[in-house]
Amino acid sequence: MPAATRQPINATTRFCAVLGHPVKHSASPAFQNAGLQALGLDWRYLAFDVHPDHLRDAIEGARRMKFIGLNLTVPHKLLAVKLVDVLDESARRWGAVNTIRFEARDAKRRWQPLRTFRDGEAPETIRTVGFNTDADAIVRSIREDLGLDVRGKRVLLLGAGGAGRVAALKLAEVGAGSLHLVNRTRGKATALRREIRRRFPKVCVAVGYPDGPVDLVLNATSLGLRAGDPLPFDPAQFALKNVRAVYDMIYRPAETPLLKRARQAGCRTANGLGMLLWQGVAALEIWTERNAPVEIMRRALRRNVYA
Repeated sequence: MPAATRQPINATTRFCAVLGHPVKHSASPAFQNAGLQALGLDWRYLAFDVHPDHLRDAIEGARRMKFIGLNLTVPHKLLAVKLVDVLDESARRWGAVNTIRFEARDAKRRWQPLRTFRDGEAPETIRTVGFNTDADAIVRSIREDLGLDVRGKRVLLLGAGGAGRVAALKLAEVGAGSLHLVNRTRGKATALRREIRRRFPKVCVAVGYPDGPVDLVLNATSLGLRAGDPLPFDPAQFALKNVRAVYDMIYRPAETPLLKRARQAGCRTANGLGMLLWQGVAALEIWTERNAPVEIMRRALRRNVYA
C-alpha cells in the first residue's frame, strides 16, 4: 500500500507502542509502521517515554485503551516480569519481557489476541501476556551480521544488566565455549555467573577481562548511546587487537566509539540494528499471527538509522 494512499488515522484505528526511558532514539516506529502498512492493517505504532515508576500505570492505560500490544525497552524489561498477568515460556526462560500482547476471552471463554475482536467489541476483561523476543534475535543477528557462530567461541560480555543477562544466558544455551563477564558493579556480574553455572554447567564462565585472544566482544551497556560517553571497557586492561569481532547492541549512533575503535583495530563490527529488526519481526508476528514483511521492515529500519 503506497504511503500516499494509506488510510488516515480514524476512530477505529488500533494501536501498538514501545515504552522506554529514554525512547526518543528508538527506530521501532519507523520499521513497525512500515510492516503494518505492508500488511494492510489500520494500526499505528507509537513511542512513549515512560519513567520506570510509572510503568505499571502505562501498561494499565494501554490495556484500558485496548491496545493490540506493547514493546518494552530500557529500563523496563526486568520490571515488566512482575507486571504482566501471564508469562510466555520465552519470558519465563529468560526472565525478561520485551513484548506484551493484550488478550480477551471469546464467546467460548478462550483467551484470544485483541486483534481477533472487532474494534469496540472486545470484552472489558483483558489480560497481559509477556514474551521475550530478544534472546533469539541477538544470536541470529550475530550470525548474520558478523558471520559468527558462537558455539565453542570465547566471548567477552560488557554489561550484566537486563540486556546483558539475557544475552549471556542465550549465548550459554547455544554453547559458547567461555563467557567473561564485565560489569560496572562486580556483584551483578558475579550473580550472573552463578546463574549461568547453575543453568548451563558445561559453559566456562568467569568475571573479569580474559587473557589472550577473544572471538567476540558484545556490548550490552548503554555506553555509546550519548555523545561523550566513555568506552564500555577499560583499555588499560583489555586490547581490541586480540579480538575477532565486536557487536554493539546500540544502533544509534550507527557507529559508536567502541565500533570505531574496533574497526580501526581490524575487527569485524556490527551494531544492534539486526537485533532490533529480528526482535521486532517476532513481536509483530506475535500480535498479528501473520508472517511479517521482513525485507520491507529491514529497508525502513536502515533508512531511518542511516539516512
